[in-house]
This record gives sequence, C-alpha cells and structure tokens, in this order.
Amino acid sequence: MTGAWLTEERVNVPELPEVETVRRGLAPVMEGARFRKVEARRPDLRFPFPKDFAARLKDQTVMGLGRRAKYLLADLSSGDVLIMHLGMSGSFRIAQNGADKPVGEFHHPRSEALPHDHVVFHMSSGATVTFNDPRRFGFMTLVPRAKLADDKMMRAIGPEPLGNEFDAAMLAKSCAGKRTSLKAALSDQRVVAGLGNIYVCEALHRAKLSPKRIASTLALRSGAPHARAAALVEGIKAVLNEAITAGGSTLRDHRQPDGELGYFQHTFRVYDRAGAACPRRDGGKIRRIVQGTRSTFYCPACQR
Repeated sequence: MTGAWLTEERVNVPELPEVETVRRGLAPVMEGARFRKVEARRPDLRFPFPKDFAARLKDQTVMGLGRRAKYLLADLSSGDVLIMHLGMSGSFRIAQNGADKPVGEFHHPRSEALPHDHVVFHMSSGATVTFNDPRRFGFMTLVPRAKLADDKMMRAIGPEPLGNEFDAAMLAKSCAGKRTSLKAALSDQRVVAGLGNIYVCEALHRAKLSPKRIASTLALRSGAPHARAAALVEGIKAVLNEAITAGGSTLRDHRQPDGELGYFQHTFRVYDRAGAACPRRDGGKIRRIVQGTRSTFYCPACQR
C-alpha cells in the first residue's frame, strides 16, 4: 500500500451505516431526555456555532433522534432540529453509571484527548455525551423544523437509499444524460444520499456493473429504467442493510455501542481486496484503480 493510498483511505468520512450505528448508540440516552447542561468549549467547529447555542439547547427535550444521509438530526421540544455531522474525525463518547465508552470507535483510533472534547451534553437520563473532533471538520447547528428541508445542508441531498421511494425509475432519472462514471454519480449526494467510497464499490460489484460505465446507461432512450438500474438499486439496499445489521463497516474497527466489533468487513467482496480472486469465481481478480482521487475496487471479469 502506498503512502498516498494509506492517507486517502484513512480520511474516509463515515458512511451511512456508520452514522446509523452511531444514531442507534446515542438514541437510548438522548431520546426522551432533556439537556440539563450544554458545554460548547470553543466558538466553532467546521462552522461557528449558532448564537446562544448552549442556551438554546438547555432544558430542551430530544423528542426523537433521526438520520438524513450522513447527518444526525435531533428533534427538540422547542421546534428546532439539532443537526450534527461527524466530519472526518468526529466521534461521540457516552459516560454513564461510571463507564465511559465510545460510540463508533475506529482502528485508526478516534481521539479521546480532552483538548479535542469540544461539545458536552449533560442529559437528564444521567448520561454525559461528549463530541470529540481533532480535525474540527464536523459541525453542529440548529434549524427550525419547518425550515429543515430548505436548509443549505439538507436541500441538495438526494433520496435516502433505504427509503421506499428509492427505486430503479428514480435512480435512472437522476442519472439520465450524465456522462460521468457510475462511481462518480453514486458518490454524488444529490443523486443518492449517504453513499461513500466503500459501499459504492460493494454495490456496483453486486450489480455486476463497472465503476467506469457511463451513468446515463442506467436509463433507456425513452427515459425508462434499464434493467441495470434495478440491479443497482437492489445491490445498494442489500449492502447497506447488511452493514447496518453488522453494526457498520469494521474497516476502521467500527464498534457498536456495546463495544463489540461489527463484522461487515469480513464480507467485503471487492473493497480493499486488490489482487484477490473475485468471490464469484469467474476467473477475475479484484483490481484497484483511482477515480477522482479515491480508490475504486472492482472485478473487470464480471463488472461490465
């Protein structure tokens, strides 16, 4: 592995399954609980905190903790939504009943150094939730629920890949006329939300589609979805559901809230397996190429 490749892979932003795993870890201590005290220990992360951030959160109850793409969304009793993004290096720790455990730990470890503990939520559930972010590429902001869809962070996000409305017709329509590669199209959050490098590679292999294929080939000339679009939607949904069930990819030893490792890494078909035989036993070997500065892994024998 070259130094450039190692650096590139280490800065992967957590993808949809990892963020969903974090959401599920935080939900038991945040949903239905009130912010007794909020500490914002610096004025900004990637962006400045909203004015009176801590004061606006204090005494509000988290009515529900959801996810949109790679964003965590806490619905508050005030009518605001707390938007949280992990960025490249952000992570949460939960301290409760004398235990302090990470929610989403990685093999290239997420920092627990106190100088990087930038936001601390003291919840009425008895838990203390700490957001640690050495690179400060994560962020938190508050948006009125009624204006959430129009927020600059939300309005450009495409359909949720696990939503009922995401189907072959929708994907084909999004890709119609696009001369970019399928890999580039699927990595575009406006086309489909929450997908990143790992799961795009895995979904394309399941659909037997080359990452270099032109995205517009998912649609027929009439605009109707090609059979390729249906295969790709099926592959996307399958790989995400399996990863979520496993507790997120363990590419970074991603841990579930109870500290146990997830196991999805062990079922990667192509990602990070350059030179290995294709699991379809078609005589092909997994190849690594670079697309848009990111590593792509695929089997040239079965992915066309």
